[in-house]
Amino acid sequence: MNETRFRWRNRQLREHASVLDGALAPTKLIKNTTYLNVYLKKWMSGHIWLYEDRIVYTGEKLPDNTEGTEIINGKDRYVVPGYIEPHAHPFQLYNPQSLAEYATRTGTTTLVNDNLMWLFLTDKAKAFSLLEEFMNVPATMYWWARFDSQSALREDDQDAFEKQIPDWIEHDAVIQGGELTAWPDVLYGGDDQILHWMQETKRARKPLEAHLPGASEKTLAKMRLLGMNSEHESMNADDVLKRLELGYQTGLRYSSIRPDLPEIIEGLIEKGHDHFSHMMFTTDGSTPGFYREGLINECIRIAIEKGVPPIDAYMMATFEPARHFGIDNRVGSLNVGRIAHLNFLKDPNDPTPAEVIAKGEWVDDKETEIEWEKNGIGKLEMDWDLQDSDMQFSMPVGLEMVNDVIMKPYPIDIDASVDRLSEEHNEALLMLMDREGEWKINTFLKGFTQTLGGLVSSYSNTGDIIFIGKSKSDLQIAFERMKEIGGGIVLADKGEIVFELPLPLGGTMSDLPLPRLIEEEDKLKQHLKSHGFSYGDPVYTLLFLSSVHLPYTRITPRGIMDVKKKEVLFPAIMR
Repeated sequence: MNETRFRWRNRQLREHASVLDGALAPTKLIKNTTYLNVYLKKWMSGHIWLYEDRIVYTGEKLPDNTEGTEIINGKDRYVVPGYIEPHAHPFQLYNPQSLAEYATRTGTTTLVNDNLMWLFLTDKAKAFSLLEEFMNVPATMYWWARFDSQSALREDDQDAFEKQIPDWIEHDAVIQGGELTAWPDVLYGGDDQILHWMQETKRARKPLEAHLPGASEKTLAKMRLLGMNSEHESMNADDVLKRLELGYQTGLRYSSIRPDLPEIIEGLIEKGHDHFSHMMFTTDGSTPGFYREGLINECIRIAIEKGVPPIDAYMMATFEPARHFGIDNRVGSLNVGRIAHLNFLKDPNDPTPAEVIAKGEWVDDKETEIEWEKNGIGKLEMDWDLQDSDMQFSMPVGLEMVNDVIMKPYPIDIDASVDRLSEEHNEALLMLMDREGEWKINTFLKGFTQTLGGLVSSYSNTGDIIFIGKSKSDLQIAFERMKEIGGGIVLADKGEIVFELPLPLGGTMSDLPLPRLIEEEDKLKQHLKSHGFSYGDPVYTLLFLSSVHLPYTRITPRGIMDVKKKEVLFPAIMR
């Protein structure tokens, strides 16, 4: 078993020390290179010794014993620590394995991952088994413990969700609590259960992450008093400075729905801010196409181009998040004792590595074997059918898209008794249905499509089934195909399947390598654009339709909700 997530055994520790005495030879030696020492904040010249998956020495000395050692000439390279993604959502069509493998090839060798989908897709024991499986990928994988589902679950599902939380908090792969999207419930709603979990997380000496977009100074201060340590929802430089002033570790975001990083850095530079401690980068679970050039390497590139000194930019991507999470004794630097995550750069101003060593091994295109089905993540199996009676749409209120993810209510005044709605308007049928087929909620969605007959998706925030389209018969065709392929996103129009993206891992995740998935997502976007989708990120639209941490109206397992009032306007009905 790979021990780098937690510790090395006594035998290994003694072997590591014996390398310095010459009793054992290093497995790899990078000679005559320039490397970044984050503790001194300077480039240094010397040698780096690796023994298996650990750095055993960096400095001016060469080993006495090099029998069997792979010797690497580092003369024309600058070596920096592997980058850290402190806020990954590894379920945005990709899966944790495919994201980690791709991230590592572009220099991001440590990921701190959302655990939300495991709370929906499999039981706790199997989820924890998967966490052990992910120790075999090239990246070092850490996790969060969620306290809230981001949706409004039915009572039995909510109870099942909550029962898992204490054990996640205690798990040694989990290094933070959050992100807390249900903070209004804690701050204003008197939710002492979540507050208790927050305190249990602090008792376990793990930090808490907040989710506070647009929050006032008073709200930010109150959430600090309740225990929050970090926050990543800054939209401009003033937001960043306010969070730093109040003592938050502050994430600077560059994501597919909030690519704010360039403007944030420009704003900080304009304000004369030249102290970049307690800041870190995140891509915040971007959809596949946003990762064409990589993950955190792109954030570093933008920061350097906008005026951040290169060493500071690299430290924001390495040491700063490692120190925040208390894992700086393992990752985030090239100092003695750290995991052997090394990025080899041709130029210190170009953070995309020419070569990568992760856990002491050269990174290549090899895929890790993960036992998905053994751990409860297989093709979606549904033993129920769609009925004609399910296609009754008589709701007086629908959801109108303000942007990719924000919906507001609007009054419905169209005739929904026909099989296919008119293409003269951009309103479509919308249904959320339990993946077990027990309940449904029917309404309309305005702004998603002008002409598409039907889209059916098992990809959603809660894993339930989304139906969007103009045609009831096309929705039926798309649904049957989605069932046949074991989950996915299927588009049908005028009686034919026009696109399908299989998601065989729980109906939520693809098993494709990320470069191929990027191509498939692009095809999905092009199809939807040709049918009138005018926004940029339809995958996030599908994910967040049922997410109650966004305004104003949501379609959830409990029904159509007014998010601000936390009221169910129209309840879901049993089938």
